[in-house]
Amino acid sequence: MRVIGGEFRSRRLTSPPGRDVRPTPDRLREALFNILAPRIHGVVFLDAYAGCGSVGIEALSRGARHAVFLEKSRGALRALQRNIESLEIQGRCEIHPGNAAPVITRFKAGVVFLDPPYPREIEYELCLGALGLDPPPLVIVQHSSKFTHHLQERYGALQRVRILSQGDNSLSFYEPRP
Repeated sequence: MRVIGGEFRSRRLTSPPGRDVRPTPDRLREALFNILAPRIHGVVFLDAYAGCGSVGIEALSRGARHAVFLEKSRGALRALQRNIESLEIQGRCEIHPGNAAPVITRFKAGVVFLDPPYPREIEYELCLGALGLDPPPLVIVQHSSKFTHHLQERYGALQRVRILSQGDNSLSFYEPRP
């Protein structure tokens, strides 16, 4: 796995061994950041269920000011820490170990990226429900393409405004709406 573009373009990232972490595919990450290009510069990017941090690191590489990583898996946390150290971006990152759902609203971010393990569908509802009460400007949810119809169109003040699908993966974009 590698960083697709920006400051750290082509730099390799470490992934934890095993199948517990499902990194966002390069093509999907590239499509995501092409969409985010006009909105990413200078924002705080929250990468929930961060895994090895590929999405949050890509955000930093493309101009985000700061990244907050929420991750529970010890193996993923070790890989995330190694990736941050190898890129020497410790001062631009925060890592918070543990489950994302109970703490996700504690962080003020311009963009929130959610990518819970697909079998843990309740995590989508918990996070989106909490974020919908005091929504950030943009929430992006990565999910199985088969799961698209299980996500609600609206969570509190968050309204789904776009879906991007590539193969088995989809991204749902939510923005605040009155």
